[in-house]
Amino acid sequence: MNQPLAYVHPGAKIAKNVVIEPFTTIHNNVVIGEGTWIGSNVTIMEGARIGKNCNIFPGAVISGIPQDLKFKDEETTVEIGDGTTIREYVTINRGTVDRGKTVVGKNCWIMAYCHIAHDCIVGDNCIFSNNSTLAGHVTVGDHVVLAGMTAVHQFCMIGNHAFVTGGSLVRKDVPPYVKAAREPLSYVGINSIGLRRRGFNSQKITEIQNIYRLLYQKNYNTSQASEIIEAEMEATPERDEILQFIKNSKRGIMKGYFNSN
Repeated sequence: MNQPLAYVHPGAKIAKNVVIEPFTTIHNNVVIGEGTWIGSNVTIMEGARIGKNCNIFPGAVISGIPQDLKFKDEETTVEIGDGTTIREYVTINRGTVDRGKTVVGKNCWIMAYCHIAHDCIVGDNCIFSNNSTLAGHVTVGDHVVLAGMTAVHQFCMIGNHAFVTGGSLVRKDVPPYVKAAREPLSYVGINSIGLRRRGFNSQKITEIQNIYRLLYQKNYNTSQASEIIEAEMEATPERDEILQFIKNSKRGIMKGYFNSN
């Protein structure tokens, strides 16, 4: 890691086999795990906790202070899980007193110019395509894909295995296992391709489809559909996860697609 053209604060804790390219700046109170590569012109600010075998590309700024007028220089962090790749000019802000941290999980792929704001929690194995943006306090599950230029409103939740198409504005919560598209953002089916890639069999995919048919295609409101699903459908981890997501939703889940033509 001996790079004479980089600045590393003496208080930073960096594993011996970390590679730091020229013109990078690493501030105090930073921890970087083994095998991580940090490209040139990266800025890693106080409170960053970066795992093992990560790749951070030129121009990224990790753990900048929150873009929040209520922030009073509290001691907060950004946590990046092992194996995550952060591409060019990504910005990830550290937390506020609300959650105390911003988290990006393991084996994520965060593409160029994405922004992850303060107090966001992102799960494992997520893919955010170029220019995707999370406002503050957003919660994203595991195996979520945000296509390019997706913008997520503050305090929204996106469930496990969801897929959101490019250019989307996410104003409501996106339940697990679904595809979300159109404007306003709407349910357009389940993420069957992604589920098959991750080992879900046809029977399990059909079970999930049947749950969402009741939610979105049978003219029930969300409360009515949830009651029927809980009473009449077999209890499975996926069913219970969907019902719990709906119960926890404070902004309300997105609606089904209605074609007025």
